[in-house]
Amino acid sequence: MKTEINFFKTYALVTLLAFVLVQSCSEDFIDVDANQETEDALTPDRAPELVNAVYNSLLKWEMSSFGWTGLTSIASDDADKGSIPSDTGADKNLLDGLQITPTIISVSEVWQGHYNGIQRANQAISRISEFDMDVALQTRLLGEARFLRALFYFRLVQSFGGVPLISNITSVDDINSGILAKKSKEECFAFIEQDLLFAIDALPLKSEYPASELGRATKGAAQTLMAKVSMYQSKWPEVVAYTDAVILSLEYDLTPNYEDIWKETSENNIESIFEIQARGNEPAAGVDKYSTIQGARGEGGWGWGFNTPSQDLNDAYTANDLRREATIMYAGETLFDGRVININAPNPRYNQKAYSSILTESEQTGKNVRLFRFAEVLLMNAEAKSIIGGDVATPLNKVRLRAGLTAATDLSTLAIWEERRLELAFEHDRYFDLVRQGRASMVLNSKGIPFMEGKHEVFPIPQEQIDISAGALVQNPNY
Repeated sequence: MKTEINFFKTYALVTLLAFVLVQSCSEDFIDVDANQETEDALTPDRAPELVNAVYNSLLKWEMSSFGWTGLTSIASDDADKGSIPSDTGADKNLLDGLQITPTIISVSEVWQGHYNGIQRANQAISRISEFDMDVALQTRLLGEARFLRALFYFRLVQSFGGVPLISNITSVDDINSGILAKKSKEECFAFIEQDLLFAIDALPLKSEYPASELGRATKGAAQTLMAKVSMYQSKWPEVVAYTDAVILSLEYDLTPNYEDIWKETSENNIESIFEIQARGNEPAAGVDKYSTIQGARGEGGWGWGFNTPSQDLNDAYTANDLRREATIMYAGETLFDGRVININAPNPRYNQKAYSSILTESEQTGKNVRLFRFAEVLLMNAEAKSIIGGDVATPLNKVRLRAGLTAATDLSTLAIWEERRLELAFEHDRYFDLVRQGRASMVLNSKGIPFMEGKHEVFPIPQEQIDISAGALVQNPNY
């Protein structure tokens, strides 16, 4: 029926997927092939293309760009809307003040983008499972697809709480009202964990991939996401176990210079656990306008000027914390590549982590977006041990010393939360961190941001999806 088909809008059959081809360098496997293939043309030797299409969904505007930045950064105390007063960014002014309704475009885009990715994952899992092909490759590809599906569902749960679980559905003809109904957050987490358990067993270590496959999901990425999923459920022994596994694998370490993490020359380096692989040159396969929306605006600028670092975030760094200069660009500053930000730019600060060098500038952001880093593994490990006991100082101080700070004397959970803010600013965690820590109302209200308990812990289900579902979907409380 038409309403079921409209539910995901981009909930496409295999014949409508944009496939990608594996080629010779570490970013080439996300290249978009403009050809649209039929199901009959999908043979086992082309199975990687099904998984590449899942990775490709991370490049989309709806998945990773303006709406996602609005929900995860602009709504928090780390960022302001930025830009100029007359440019609302469609609804970013509303997100900035938590004046959120079910009809704003950002929640609709995030919902649609992630379910599009889930549908691609479902198609890949369904078809590859049926192929008569090399078992080792088949297992690895299924592990990649299930890791990505787990990631997409985790981000949906962070944003909306319980959501519909679509797993074995590969055709819109199979969608019904029961499938469209929200599952509980606990059911969603259990589903995510099953995907990640499979991925952990199926995926190789980062060092076991050839250079041509660098950037694909790894065992360490699946373990890191499992630790994060466990952290959101306060399953602290599991957090310790999975982060310890990543640490003891010796596959990762901290990049010596924090500022280097965000440069294109440092993509997929020793600290990288999982990044969105991007390329902005022709043929473009970049993260859609990710840098553009956050670049400096006005004369001499190169972007739209949104998602600007707040004064509160700026002041949270101590004077000797190297992370401030690596996180925030200032009006009048000369950047590492020689570009000068106009002293009269509309905003005093911009997000340096989203900056792509003037040498490779493109609307389709060619710089990888870092999703999981080893520093976060260390901080999750420290947080868990601060709650259940263990060596907090070693992982925490490894992060602090890299930032140019002295060893911590305060090893409390609160101190780790504050360290997490400074280390991971603009990496799409702050709003969700405050919610899971149970202090969103206290922190945000103290800064004039009107967080309402019982409402703003999650964002609203898009009204269009509720309408299309004919009552199967129920709106989140107080929206």
